[in-house]
Amino acid sequence: MVNEVVVRIAAARILNKGLNPKTSQVYLLNDITNTDYRQVIEDYILEKTEGI
Repeated sequence: MVNEVVVRIAAARILNKGLNPKTSQVYLLNDITNTDYRQVIEDYILEKTEGI
């Protein structure tokens, strides 16, 4: 089960080129190691950026 708040925060950081709190580098989708979260965040990003 994934937490939707975590998904929105991670997606926003990725889209806005925010910092990864663990590495202090730009947050990338590849930084997400949990496959469930990665898939949900990827789907969320695709849904929110459709038409851009």
